[in-house]
Order: sequence, then C-alpha cells, then structure tokens
Amino acid sequence: MKVCKALTVAGSDSGGGAGIQADIKTFQEFGVYGMSVLTAVTAQNTTGVQGVYPVPQDGLEQQLTSIGSDLKPDAVKTGMLFSGEYIETVAFFIKKFGWSNLVVDPVMVAKGGASLLGEEALEAMKTFMLPLAKVITPNIPEAEALTGIEITSDEARREAARILFNMGADYVVIKGGHMEEEFVSDLVYNGVELWELVDKRVYTKNTHGTGCTFSAAVAAELAYGKTLENAVRNAKKFIQTAIEHGIDVGSGHGPVNHFAYRRILHEQH
Repeated sequence: MKVCKALTVAGSDSGGGAGIQADIKTFQEFGVYGMSVLTAVTAQNTTGVQGVYPVPQDGLEQQLTSIGSDLKPDAVKTGMLFSGEYIETVAFFIKKFGWSNLVVDPVMVAKGGASLLGEEALEAMKTFMLPLAKVITPNIPEAEALTGIEITSDEARREAARILFNMGADYVVIKGGHMEEEFVSDLVYNGVELWELVDKRVYTKNTHGTGCTFSAAVAAELAYGKTLENAVRNAKKFIQTAIEHGIDVGSGHGPVNHFAYRRILHEQH
C-alpha cells in the first residue's frame, strides 16, 4: 500500500500550537506520513513569541538534502522561512529535487504580533517561492504586504488575488479571518475563476495555529492526489471544526484543536 508523505519546511513552536508541531499533528489526522525541515526554533507560548533562533544555513541545507536523497514527499508546505537567504535556499532545493504540490503559507506575523519574516524577505518570496507554488494561502495582512495594496473591500481582495496569481502561483487562497463580517469568506482564484468558501465566524481567542493548520491540511490532501479545489474545501472543513473546538490552555491565544474533526466523524459513525 502506498504511503502518502508530506513535508513541512517551517519553524518550531515550543508552545505546540503552530509551526511544525501544528503541521505534523494535521498530517497525522489526515493519515499522511509527516516529515519536517526546521528553519528556526522559536521560544513561544500562547501570549506571543519570546525569541527566534534560526537554524544554521548548512543545517537547513543538510535537512533538505537528507529528505531529498531518501524520502520523496508527495506534497510540501512552507511556513516561517525566516529570511530571504533561507527562502532562496528552500526554493533551490525544491527545484533540485523536483518536488511538486507546493503549498506556500507566507507566515509573517505571529498571533501575538511578533514579526516572523523580515521586509527583505518579501522580494525573495515573490521572486523565488511563488513561481513554484501550487497554491499560496495568505491572510489579509500577508496579502497586503505581498501586493502592496490595502485590502478593505471585496474588490480589493479580488485585485490582490489577481496580483498574487500573476506572481506565479497556480492558485491563490486569501483567507478572510481578519475581515469583520459575521461570516468568514476565503477567496480562491485560479486565474480564470474566483469563488468563495464561506463559514460562520467563531468568536473565540483560541485560534493559535489557524494558518499553519489550514495550509498543512491542504498539503495533506494534495499528497493523497486530491484536486486543489477538493483539498481546499476539505481543509476549510477541518480548520472550521478545529477553531470551533479550540483548546483553552495558557493565558493568551490557545491553539486550535487538531483532533476535533476526526473525533466528531468517529462519533457520527
């Protein structure tokens, strides 16, 4: 039986709610074998990021080489890539090994407000990473940073999606969690069609790891060979359930609940 494999290239969250911890938990819930390449270690909890410690450049390269020489991933997702140099390195190895089904989550700012991607890395993201992406999954602030336009309306968000698509990604998903509406709408664009995935807003502080988890769910579904449309729809269901059943730990933003979706499915059967 074929084992579907997914690789996350991202930072470590010591609090366990986001980063590679969230990605591996998500892969596990989808029945996908998860692998990781660490870009940085963060000292982090529910109140914010207390420190960011990058993995040495040669350590990043060796991790990518180790995966590429032995374990071909069926999908790859990137999270916090730390710097322009690291982005260029990761893109080089993705091309070198011919990895496909790349999900780019352009992580820039943590829930607590700490910057996780320097300004100089924006150009590297646009130049090296987006042309390789099957899909990019920015939230509103990330889409604003990448496109340079202020997104305060549906029309502005559509324009941002077109700009991001023209940077090279096959699909663009601009998440709507930062908008203020009663319903959360994620905008999906493939260069031809624009459509929205809508769900009711959950009013909770326990949303840490939302973006990481959603993009990891998309990658897991792509690893199975699902179409991008189906992967995004299933990932949306997964993250909606994870937010609805967020875990109330710590004194800040608690994490989403990675095992809620499978538990509910099990109870229904």
